[in-house]
Amino acid sequence: MQPGYPQQQPPPPINNNMTMSIVSIFLFWPLAIPAIINASKVNPLLQQGDYAGAQAAAAESRKWSKWALIVGIAWIALIVVCCLVGGLAGIMGGSSTN
Repeated sequence: MQPGYPQQQPPPPINNNMTMSIVSIFLFWPLAIPAIINASKVNPLLQQGDYAGAQAAAAESRKWSKWALIVGIAWIALIVVCCLVGGLAGIMGGSSTN
């Protein structure tokens, strides 16, 4: 290090959201695929020194993962409600014929 030059500190690490992307693939895979693609771009961009690009890829990964989680959980909730309503309708319809 030469005197007079400030020491450069490495930028703080960026969470690539790969875990959330992988979890979201089990709930709604069509939206999870872009999340995984963007999450896989974060570390190479950091190694190239493109901190802004890595932040943008992490933000995109987070966005797609959240949408996949929201849609997947809503879909599962809808299925559960339909099954409960159908089951109750079957029970009520079956007992009234006796």
